[in-house]
Amino acid sequence: MKIPLVNYIKNGEFHIAYQVIGEGPIDLVLVPGWISHLEMAWEQPLLAHSFYHLASFSRLILLDKRGTGLSDRVSETNLPTLEERMEDLHAVLDAVGSSHAVLFGISEGGPLCMLFAATYPERCAALIVYGSWARALKAPGYDWGFDPTEFESFLTSLEPHWGEGTAVNIVAPSLAHDEHFCAWWARYERMAASPGTASGLLRIAFEGDVRNVLPAISVPTLVLHRAHDAFVDVRHGRYISEHIRDARYVELEGVDHFPMGGDSNAIDKEVERFLVNLIGVTRGPNPDRVLSTVLFTDIVESTKHAAIKGDEKWKELIAIHDNHIRIELDRFRGKEIKTMGDGFLATFDGPGRAISCAHAIRMSLRTLGFEIRSGLHTGEIELMENDIAGIAVSIGARVEALARPGEVLVSSTVKDLVVGSGIEFVDRGMHVLKGVPGEWHLYAAIL
Repeated sequence: MKIPLVNYIKNGEFHIAYQVIGEGPIDLVLVPGWISHLEMAWEQPLLAHSFYHLASFSRLILLDKRGTGLSDRVSETNLPTLEERMEDLHAVLDAVGSSHAVLFGISEGGPLCMLFAATYPERCAALIVYGSWARALKAPGYDWGFDPTEFESFLTSLEPHWGEGTAVNIVAPSLAHDEHFCAWWARYERMAASPGTASGLLRIAFEGDVRNVLPAISVPTLVLHRAHDAFVDVRHGRYISEHIRDARYVELEGVDHFPMGGDSNAIDKEVERFLVNLIGVTRGPNPDRVLSTVLFTDIVESTKHAAIKGDEKWKELIAIHDNHIRIELDRFRGKEIKTMGDGFLATFDGPGRAISCAHAIRMSLRTLGFEIRSGLHTGEIELMENDIAGIAVSIGARVEALARPGEVLVSSTVKDLVVGSGIEFVDRGMHVLKGVPGEWHLYAAIL
Protein backbone atom coordinates (compact mmCIF):
# COMPACT_ATOMS: atom_id res chain seq x y z
CA MET A 1 0.00 0.00 0.00
CA LYS A 2 1.29 3.42 -0.98
CA ILE A 3 1.46 5.80 1.98
CA PRO A 4 0.19 9.33 1.13
CA LEU A 5 2.81 12.05 0.81
CA VAL A 6 3.86 13.65 4.08
CA ASN A 7 4.03 17.46 3.92
CA TYR A 8 5.44 19.97 6.40
CA ILE A 9 4.47 23.46 7.46
CA LYS A 10 6.68 25.52 9.76
CA ASN A 11 5.05 27.40 12.61
CA GLY A 12 7.63 29.47 14.44
CA GLU A 13 10.55 27.13 15.11
CA PHE A 14 8.59 23.90 14.68
CA HIS A 15 7.73 21.82 11.62
CA ILE A 16 4.31 20.16 11.68
CA ALA A 17 3.77 17.06 9.54
CA TYR A 18 0.48 16.52 7.71
CA GLN A 19 -1.16 14.51 4.91
CA VAL A 20 -4.13 15.25 2.66
CA ILE A 21 -6.25 12.56 0.96
CA GLY A 22 -9.64 12.59 -0.75
CA GLU A 23 -11.52 15.27 -2.66
CA GLY A 24 -14.85 15.41 -0.84
CA PRO A 25 -16.99 18.56 -0.52
CA ILE A 26 -15.98 19.26 3.06
CA ASP A 27 -12.60 19.45 4.82
CA LEU A 28 -12.25 17.05 7.75
CA VAL A 29 -9.22 17.48 10.02
CA LEU A 30 -8.47 14.46 12.18
CA VAL A 31 -6.60 15.56 15.30
CA PRO A 32 -5.14 12.45 16.95
CA GLY A 33 -4.90 11.65 20.62
CA TRP A 34 -1.92 11.43 22.94
CA ILE A 35 0.63 9.99 20.45
CA SER A 36 0.62 9.46 16.69
CA HIS A 37 2.82 8.73 13.71
CA LEU A 38 1.47 9.46 10.23
CA GLU A 39 3.37 6.73 8.36
CA MET A 40 3.05 4.06 11.06
CA ALA A 41 -0.71 4.62 11.21
CA TRP A 42 -1.08 3.50 7.59
CA GLU A 43 0.63 0.19 8.46
CA GLN A 44 -2.34 -0.69 10.69
CA PRO A 45 -5.15 -2.07 8.46
CA LEU A 46 -7.88 -0.92 10.84
CA LEU A 47 -6.65 2.67 10.72
CA ALA A 48 -5.98 2.62 6.97
CA HIS A 49 -9.53 1.36 6.34
CA SER A 50 -10.93 4.16 8.51
CA PHE A 51 -8.88 6.82 6.73
CA TYR A 52 -10.07 5.65 3.31
CA HIS A 53 -13.67 5.59 4.52
CA LEU A 54 -13.47 9.15 5.87
CA ALA A 55 -11.71 10.32 2.68
CA SER A 56 -14.52 8.87 0.55
CA PHE A 57 -16.84 11.73 1.55
CA SER A 58 -14.37 14.45 2.61
CA ARG A 59 -10.98 15.97 1.97
CA LEU A 60 -9.26 14.30 4.93
CA ILE A 61 -6.39 16.16 6.60
CA LEU A 62 -4.21 14.14 8.99
CA LEU A 63 -1.47 15.54 11.21
CA ASP A 64 1.05 14.71 13.91
CA LYS A 65 0.82 17.23 16.73
CA ARG A 66 3.94 19.05 17.86
CA GLY A 67 6.14 16.69 19.87
CA THR A 68 4.92 13.43 18.32
CA GLY A 69 5.40 11.33 15.20
CA LEU A 70 6.94 13.05 12.20
CA SER A 71 6.47 16.57 13.56
CA ASP A 72 9.38 18.22 15.36
CA ARG A 73 10.07 16.73 18.77
CA VAL A 74 10.17 18.82 21.91
CA SER A 75 12.23 18.92 25.09
CA GLU A 76 10.74 17.18 28.11
CA THR A 77 11.13 20.52 29.92
CA ASN A 78 9.42 22.52 27.17
CA LEU A 79 6.29 20.58 26.27
CA PRO A 80 3.67 22.22 24.00
CA THR A 81 0.69 24.03 25.45
CA LEU A 82 -2.86 23.91 24.10
CA GLU A 83 -2.37 27.42 22.77
CA GLU A 84 0.79 26.48 20.85
CA ARG A 85 -0.83 23.40 19.36
CA MET A 86 -3.86 25.48 18.42
CA GLU A 87 -1.55 27.79 16.47
CA ASP A 88 0.02 24.72 14.80
CA LEU A 89 -3.45 23.58 13.72
CA HIS A 90 -4.15 27.05 12.37
CA ALA A 91 -0.91 26.85 10.34
CA VAL A 92 -1.90 23.47 8.85
CA LEU A 93 -5.31 24.81 7.81
CA ASP A 94 -3.63 27.77 6.12
CA ALA A 95 -1.13 25.47 4.40
CA VAL A 96 -3.85 23.32 2.81
CA GLY A 97 -6.02 26.32 1.93
CA SER A 98 -8.86 25.35 4.25
CA SER A 99 -10.95 28.31 5.32
CA HIS A 100 -13.77 26.30 6.90
CA ALA A 101 -13.04 22.80 8.22
CA VAL A 102 -14.67 20.18 10.44
CA LEU A 103 -12.42 19.33 13.39
CA PHE A 104 -12.44 15.71 14.59
CA GLY A 105 -10.63 15.43 17.93
CA ILE A 106 -9.87 11.98 19.27
CA SER A 107 -9.20 11.51 22.99
CA GLU A 108 -6.48 14.01 23.99
CA GLY A 109 -7.08 15.84 20.70
CA GLY A 110 -10.59 16.76 21.87
CA PRO A 111 -9.73 19.68 24.20
CA LEU A 112 -7.55 21.20 21.47
CA CYS A 113 -10.41 21.04 18.94
CA MET A 114 -12.94 22.39 21.46
CA LEU A 115 -10.70 25.36 22.25
CA PHE A 116 -10.11 26.03 18.53
CA ALA A 117 -13.83 25.83 17.71
CA ALA A 118 -14.66 28.37 20.43
CA THR A 119 -11.78 30.72 19.53
CA TYR A 120 -12.05 30.58 15.73
CA PRO A 121 -15.69 29.79 14.86
CA GLU A 122 -15.22 31.40 11.44
CA ARG A 123 -12.65 28.69 10.58
CA CYS A 124 -14.58 25.76 12.05
CA ALA A 125 -17.55 24.32 10.13
CA ALA A 126 -18.32 21.78 12.84
CA LEU A 127 -16.80 19.88 15.76
CA ILE A 128 -16.60 16.14 16.42
CA VAL A 129 -15.04 14.65 19.55
CA TYR A 130 -14.59 10.99 20.40
CA GLY A 131 -13.55 9.44 23.73
CA SER A 132 -12.52 12.82 25.09
CA TRP A 133 -12.82 15.01 28.15
CA ALA A 134 -13.12 18.67 29.13
CA ARG A 135 -11.18 18.00 32.32
CA ALA A 136 -9.39 14.72 32.94
CA LEU A 137 -8.75 14.80 36.70
CA LYS A 138 -11.29 14.74 39.52
CA ALA A 139 -12.62 18.03 40.88
CA PRO A 140 -15.47 19.05 43.21
CA GLY A 141 -18.70 18.00 41.54
CA TYR A 142 -16.67 16.14 38.90
CA ASP A 143 -15.99 12.83 40.62
CA TRP A 144 -15.79 10.68 37.47
CA GLY A 145 -12.41 12.19 36.60
CA PHE A 146 -9.17 10.28 37.04
CA ASP A 147 -7.94 10.04 40.61
CA PRO A 148 -4.69 12.10 40.77
CA THR A 149 -2.89 9.49 42.90
CA GLU A 150 -3.85 6.65 40.57
CA PHE A 151 -2.83 8.74 37.58
CA GLU A 152 0.63 9.38 39.08
CA SER A 153 0.96 5.64 39.69
CA PHE A 154 0.06 4.99 36.05
CA LEU A 155 2.70 7.46 34.84
CA THR A 156 5.33 5.88 37.10
CA SER A 157 4.65 2.47 35.57
CA LEU A 158 4.46 3.82 32.02
CA GLU A 159 8.06 4.82 31.27
CA PRO A 160 9.85 1.53 32.18
CA HIS A 161 7.54 -0.40 29.84
CA TRP A 162 7.21 2.14 27.05
CA GLY A 163 7.49 0.53 23.64
CA GLU A 164 6.42 -2.90 24.87
CA GLY A 165 2.77 -2.40 23.92
CA THR A 166 1.40 -3.02 27.43
CA ALA A 167 -0.95 -0.02 27.06
CA VAL A 168 -3.09 -2.11 24.70
CA ASN A 169 -4.66 -3.71 27.77
CA ILE A 170 -6.05 -0.28 28.71
CA VAL A 171 -6.76 1.46 25.40
CA ALA A 172 -7.88 -1.53 23.32
CA PRO A 173 -8.71 -4.52 25.55
CA SER A 174 -10.64 -6.29 22.78
CA LEU A 175 -7.39 -6.43 20.77
CA ALA A 176 -5.08 -7.40 23.64
CA HIS A 177 -4.87 -11.02 22.39
CA ASP A 178 -4.19 -10.04 18.78
CA GLU A 179 -0.44 -10.60 18.40
CA HIS A 180 -0.13 -8.62 15.18
CA PHE A 181 -1.96 -5.62 16.62
CA CYS A 182 0.08 -5.71 19.87
CA ALA A 183 3.36 -5.86 17.92
CA TRP A 184 2.26 -2.93 15.77
CA TRP A 185 1.17 -0.93 18.83
CA ALA A 186 4.52 -1.52 20.57
CA ARG A 187 6.40 -0.18 17.55
CA TYR A 188 3.88 2.67 17.18
CA GLU A 189 4.72 3.77 20.73
CA ARG A 190 8.46 3.70 20.04
CA MET A 191 8.14 5.63 16.77
CA ALA A 192 5.64 8.19 18.10
CA ALA A 193 7.49 9.50 21.15
CA SER A 194 10.26 8.79 23.66
CA PRO A 195 9.25 7.45 27.10
CA GLY A 196 9.88 10.77 28.85
CA THR A 197 8.05 12.83 26.23
CA ALA A 198 5.10 10.43 26.20
CA SER A 199 4.79 10.70 29.97
CA GLY A 200 5.15 14.48 29.91
CA LEU A 201 2.59 14.96 27.14
CA LEU A 202 0.02 12.86 28.98
CA ARG A 203 0.62 14.76 32.21
CA ILE A 204 0.02 18.11 30.51
CA ALA A 205 -3.09 16.75 28.81
CA PHE A 206 -4.50 15.64 32.15
CA GLU A 207 -3.69 18.89 33.97
CA GLY A 208 -5.66 21.09 31.53
CA ASP A 209 -9.28 22.15 31.94
CA VAL A 210 -11.51 23.51 29.14
CA ARG A 211 -14.86 23.16 30.93
CA ASN A 212 -15.43 26.92 30.85
CA VAL A 213 -14.82 26.89 27.09
CA LEU A 214 -17.76 24.59 26.27
CA PRO A 215 -20.60 27.16 26.50
CA ALA A 216 -18.73 29.38 24.00
CA ILE A 217 -18.84 26.70 21.27
CA SER A 218 -21.46 27.66 18.70
CA VAL A 219 -20.64 25.34 15.79
CA PRO A 220 -22.62 22.13 15.10
CA THR A 221 -21.16 19.47 17.39
CA LEU A 222 -21.17 15.66 17.52
CA VAL A 223 -19.93 13.91 20.68
CA LEU A 224 -19.11 10.19 20.47
CA HIS A 225 -18.17 7.95 23.38
CA ARG A 226 -18.20 4.21 24.06
CA ALA A 227 -20.47 3.24 26.93
CA HIS A 228 -17.87 1.06 28.66
CA ASP A 229 -14.64 2.79 27.59
CA ALA A 230 -11.97 1.13 29.75
CA PHE A 231 -9.77 4.22 29.86
CA VAL A 232 -12.00 7.34 29.77
CA ASP A 233 -15.25 7.16 31.74
CA VAL A 234 -18.32 7.65 29.56
CA ARG A 235 -19.49 10.46 31.85
CA HIS A 236 -16.78 12.65 30.34
CA GLY A 237 -18.52 12.44 26.96
CA ARG A 238 -21.93 13.04 28.50
CA TYR A 239 -20.62 16.12 30.31
CA ILE A 240 -19.23 17.59 27.08
CA SER A 241 -22.50 17.09 25.21
CA GLU A 242 -24.54 18.58 28.05
CA HIS A 243 -22.48 21.78 28.10
CA ILE A 244 -22.21 22.53 24.37
CA ARG A 245 -25.36 24.10 23.02
CA ASP A 246 -27.39 21.75 20.76
CA ALA A 247 -24.63 19.12 20.69
CA ARG A 248 -25.63 15.72 19.32
CA TYR A 249 -24.54 12.84 21.55
CA VAL A 250 -24.13 9.24 20.42
CA GLU A 251 -23.16 6.57 22.93
CA LEU A 252 -21.64 3.53 21.27
CA GLU A 253 -21.27 -0.01 22.54
CA GLY A 254 -17.84 -1.33 23.41
CA VAL A 255 -14.96 -1.16 25.88
CA ASP A 256 -12.16 0.12 23.64
CA HIS A 257 -10.80 3.64 23.89
CA PHE A 258 -8.85 3.14 20.65
CA PRO A 259 -11.40 4.15 17.99
CA MET A 260 -10.74 1.19 15.71
CA GLY A 261 -11.13 -1.42 18.44
CA GLY A 262 -14.40 -3.36 18.67
CA ASP A 263 -16.96 -2.24 16.09
CA SER A 264 -14.49 -0.14 14.16
CA ASN A 265 -17.03 0.93 11.53
CA ALA A 266 -19.56 2.40 13.98
CA ILE A 267 -17.61 5.61 14.59
CA ASP A 268 -16.94 6.28 10.91
CA LYS A 269 -20.60 5.72 10.06
CA GLU A 270 -21.73 8.21 12.71
CA VAL A 271 -19.21 10.76 11.41
CA GLU A 272 -20.40 10.21 7.85
CA ARG A 273 -24.06 10.57 8.83
CA PHE A 274 -23.29 13.78 10.72
CA LEU A 275 -21.31 15.34 7.88
CA VAL A 276 -23.75 14.36 5.14
CA ASN A 277 -26.52 16.06 7.12
CA LEU A 278 -24.23 19.00 7.88
CA ILE A 279 -23.70 19.87 4.22
CA GLY A 280 -27.36 20.83 4.00
CA VAL A 281 -27.47 22.57 7.37
CA THR A 282 -27.85 26.34 7.25
CA ARG A 283 -27.08 27.04 10.90
CA GLY A 284 -23.43 27.90 11.21
CA PRO A 285 -21.16 29.49 13.78
CA ASN A 286 -21.85 32.99 14.97
CA PRO A 287 -18.63 34.91 14.21
CA ASP A 288 -19.90 37.80 16.34
CA ARG A 289 -19.48 35.67 19.47
CA VAL A 290 -16.05 34.15 20.05
CA LEU A 291 -13.86 32.86 22.86
CA SER A 292 -11.26 35.47 23.72
CA THR A 293 -8.88 36.49 26.50
CA VAL A 294 -9.73 39.96 27.74
CA LEU A 295 -6.96 42.19 29.16
CA PHE A 296 -7.62 45.32 31.23
CA THR A 297 -4.76 47.58 32.34
CA ASP A 298 -4.78 50.59 34.65
CA ILE A 299 -2.14 53.00 35.98
CA VAL A 300 -1.78 52.79 39.75
CA GLU A 301 -2.47 56.14 41.47
CA SER A 302 -3.04 57.91 38.16
CA THR A 303 -4.87 60.82 39.81
CA LYS A 304 -1.88 61.48 42.07
CA HIS A 305 0.51 61.34 39.09
CA ALA A 306 -1.67 63.77 37.11
CA ALA A 307 -1.78 66.25 40.00
CA ILE A 308 2.01 66.20 40.39
CA LYS A 309 2.81 66.44 36.66
CA GLY A 310 0.17 68.97 35.65
CA ASP A 311 -2.28 68.70 32.76
CA GLU A 312 0.08 69.30 29.82
CA LYS A 313 2.89 67.05 31.05
CA TRP A 314 0.37 64.36 32.02
CA LYS A 315 -1.13 64.44 28.52
CA GLU A 316 2.32 63.90 27.02
CA LEU A 317 3.05 61.00 29.37
CA ILE A 318 -0.29 59.35 28.59
CA ALA A 319 0.48 59.56 24.87
CA ILE A 320 3.85 57.86 25.50
CA HIS A 321 2.11 55.31 27.77
CA ASP A 322 -0.36 54.50 24.98
CA ASN A 323 2.44 54.08 22.46
CA HIS A 324 4.34 51.68 24.74
CA ILE A 325 1.24 49.53 25.20
CA ARG A 326 0.47 49.48 21.46
CA ILE A 327 4.01 48.29 20.72
CA GLU A 328 3.55 45.34 23.08
CA LEU A 329 0.06 44.55 21.79
CA ASP A 330 1.46 44.37 18.28
CA ARG A 331 4.33 42.14 19.42
CA PHE A 332 2.00 39.65 21.13
CA ARG A 333 -0.80 39.82 18.52
CA GLY A 334 -3.25 41.55 20.81
CA LYS A 335 -6.12 43.63 19.49
CA GLU A 336 -6.73 47.07 20.97
CA ILE A 337 -10.41 47.57 21.70
CA LYS A 338 -10.31 50.99 23.34
CA THR A 339 -8.45 53.25 25.73
CA MET A 340 -10.02 54.43 28.96
CA GLY A 341 -8.01 57.46 30.02
CA ASP A 342 -5.22 55.75 31.93
CA GLY A 343 -6.01 52.22 30.90
CA PHE A 344 -6.47 49.85 27.94
CA LEU A 345 -8.92 47.14 26.96
CA ALA A 346 -7.49 44.54 24.56
CA THR A 347 -8.27 40.99 23.44
CA PHE A 348 -6.14 37.99 22.50
CA ASP A 349 -6.90 34.66 20.84
CA GLY A 350 -4.45 32.94 23.20
CA PRO A 351 -4.25 33.34 27.01
CA GLY A 352 -0.52 32.60 27.19
CA ARG A 353 0.33 35.48 24.88
CA ALA A 354 -2.07 37.71 26.83
CA ILE A 355 -0.19 37.03 30.08
CA SER A 356 3.18 37.56 28.40
CA CYS A 357 1.94 40.83 26.93
CA ALA A 358 0.68 42.05 30.31
CA HIS A 359 4.09 41.37 31.85
CA ALA A 360 5.88 43.10 28.95
CA ILE A 361 3.61 46.15 29.33
CA ARG A 362 4.35 46.28 33.05
CA MET A 363 8.11 46.23 32.49
CA SER A 364 7.95 48.76 29.64
CA LEU A 365 5.87 51.28 31.60
CA ARG A 366 8.16 51.08 34.62
CA THR A 367 10.71 52.95 32.50
CA LEU A 368 8.25 55.86 32.54
CA GLY A 369 7.88 55.69 36.29
CA PHE A 370 4.44 54.07 36.06
CA GLU A 371 3.24 51.01 37.94
CA ILE A 372 0.23 49.31 36.44
CA ARG A 373 -2.18 46.59 37.42
CA SER A 374 -3.61 44.12 34.93
CA GLY A 375 -6.57 41.74 34.92
CA LEU A 376 -7.28 38.87 32.51
CA HIS A 377 -10.17 36.51 31.91
CA THR A 378 -10.98 34.09 29.08
CA GLY A 379 -14.59 33.73 28.02
CA GLU A 380 -17.14 34.30 25.29
CA ILE A 381 -17.41 37.89 24.10
CA GLU A 382 -19.73 39.65 21.69
CA LEU A 383 -17.96 41.56 18.93
CA MET A 384 -19.45 44.99 18.23
CA GLU A 385 -18.43 47.61 15.68
CA ASN A 386 -15.89 49.37 17.90
CA ASP A 387 -16.28 47.57 21.19
CA ILE A 388 -16.92 44.23 22.86
CA ALA A 389 -19.58 43.11 25.33
CA GLY A 390 -20.57 40.13 27.44
CA ILE A 391 -20.10 38.73 30.92
CA ALA A 392 -16.44 37.89 30.17
CA VAL A 393 -15.72 41.60 29.73
CA SER A 394 -17.31 42.39 33.09
CA ILE A 395 -15.30 39.63 34.77
CA GLY A 396 -12.05 40.91 33.25
CA ALA A 397 -12.76 44.42 34.54
CA ARG A 398 -13.54 43.15 38.05
CA VAL A 399 -10.37 41.02 38.11
CA GLU A 400 -8.25 44.03 37.13
CA ALA A 401 -9.83 46.11 39.89
CA LEU A 402 -8.65 43.53 42.47
CA ALA A 403 -5.07 43.36 41.18
CA ARG A 404 -2.30 44.72 43.36
CA PRO A 405 0.15 47.33 42.03
CA GLY A 406 2.44 45.66 39.49
CA GLU A 407 0.36 42.48 39.49
CA VAL A 408 -1.02 40.47 36.57
CA LEU A 409 -4.14 38.93 38.08
CA VAL A 410 -5.99 36.19 36.19
CA SER A 411 -9.09 34.06 36.59
CA SER A 412 -8.85 30.28 37.08
CA THR A 413 -10.09 29.86 33.49
CA VAL A 414 -6.95 31.56 32.19
CA LYS A 415 -4.73 29.50 34.49
CA ASP A 416 -6.30 26.22 33.36
CA LEU A 417 -5.71 27.00 29.68
CA VAL A 418 -1.95 27.65 29.95
CA VAL A 419 -0.90 24.38 31.57
CA GLY A 420 2.65 23.52 30.50
CA SER A 421 3.56 27.11 29.55
CA GLY A 422 6.07 27.54 32.38
CA ILE A 423 4.03 30.41 33.81
CA GLU A 424 3.77 30.16 37.58
CA PHE A 425 0.80 31.26 39.65
CA VAL A 426 0.30 32.51 43.18
CA ASP A 427 -3.08 31.73 44.70
CA ARG A 428 -5.02 34.90 45.53
CA GLY A 429 -8.06 33.04 46.88
CA MET A 430 -11.79 33.10 46.15
CA HIS A 431 -13.55 36.39 45.42
CA VAL A 432 -17.04 37.68 44.78
CA LEU A 433 -16.94 39.91 41.71
CA LYS A 434 -19.41 42.77 41.77
CA GLY A 435 -22.36 42.08 39.46
CA VAL A 436 -21.04 38.62 38.52
CA PRO A 437 -22.69 35.43 39.84
CA GLY A 438 -20.77 33.01 42.07
CA GLU A 439 -17.27 33.06 43.51
CA TRP A 440 -14.16 33.28 41.37
CA HIS A 441 -10.73 31.82 42.06
CA LEU A 442 -8.01 34.31 41.17
CA TYR A 443 -4.25 33.92 40.69
CA ALA A 444 -1.28 36.23 40.22
CA ALA A 445 0.67 35.19 37.11
CA ILE A 446 4.47 35.14 37.47
CA LEU A 447 6.92 35.06 34.57
